[in-house]
Amino acid sequence: MNTTDVEQLLVAAFADARTSVSENPDLFARVTRSLDDQQARRRFRWRLARWILAFVAANALLALALSDFDNRRFVMPWWVIELITNIVLVALAIGLGPFIKRFGRSYAADVFRANPRTGKSYLVLTDVAYYLIFAAFVLFTVTFVEHASWRRSTGEQLQHEAARIGGILLIMGVLHAANVIALPVIGRLLSSNKRLDESGVAPAAGMPPSMSVPPLGPGTWILRIEPAPGALPADPAS
Repeated sequence: MNTTDVEQLLVAAFADARTSVSENPDLFARVTRSLDDQQARRRFRWRLARWILAFVAANALLALALSDFDNRRFVMPWWVIELITNIVLVALAIGLGPFIKRFGRSYAADVFRANPRTGKSYLVLTDVAYYLIFAAFVLFTVTFVEHASWRRSTGEQLQHEAARIGGILLIMGVLHAANVIALPVIGRLLSSNKRLDESGVAPAAGMPPSMSVPPLGPGTWILRIEPAPGALPADPAS
């Protein structure tokens, strides 16, 4: 068999493969969805970067607008730094909470897959608790009167404000870490309670409605005592 014959056989084999092989729609859908997700992530990152740049520029313009220009230098009052720090703290509390929750939805869905409604309620209550803690932190650390040390050195105030920002980041990290650890435990307890409720035995015929049977596990025997047919009713006084 020469080279020409081999080439003809290969061309014929590939022609048969092209006519008999069909595209896998599931594979095509997965590849398309992967590309769409990648584009969505890229758009989200660009949108997040634009929001961060706009926030920084707005705070810089606010600081320049509230400062005085004296002897070719900007003089910024102490309350301007305090105001910008409070704005940053509120922005961190409002922005980072949903940002972290966005990446934890699938984790929460897996934990509360047996109790989806309870899981949604738990997440809502957790968000309320987070915002209450962050609001309390901002109110506890806000300054209304200039400290004496701030008049001598601006670095003292900058160190104080940096510690406030670091404190709220630390609280946020600790709360989310505790939530990640506690979620599986809570989800397991809720699933156990649901299984116990579903395995409960219904009241037998003739049992008063007020009497209920506690949840029993599989393989449990129930002994029921009834009067024989024609037997006299028991005397309540005896």
